[in-house]
Amino acid sequence: MSSKTRKGLLVAGAVAVLGAGGGAIAVATSESGDDDATERAITGSALQRASEAALEHTGGGSVTDTEVGDEESYYEVEVTGDDGGQQDVQLDRDFNVVSSEDDSDTEEDED
Repeated sequence: MSSKTRKGLLVAGAVAVLGAGGGAIAVATSESGDDDATERAITGSALQRASEAALEHTGGGSVTDTEVGDEESYYEVEVTGDDGGQQDVQLDRDFNVVSSEDDSDTEEDED
């Protein structure tokens, strides 16, 4: 067997092994049922603009999570206030606030 043929077989075998492993990962991810796996974070200049709009709306805090293509709006920015409370700010494509929701878990405090 020539070295060229042997090299070709080694490459083909490596591709097959990697392909099988990648398939297993894809199956495990899709079967996990985790919605976070499909979320896409806001990036680039859109992140800067969305963060500024959300922080202006909430009066400050820290951006702790973002999402493009949220089920409620085009952008979603989660802001955590100095008191630890969280608020989800929904923005349209032009970075206008369309709604916001207190995302803090207050039920535990009532018990």
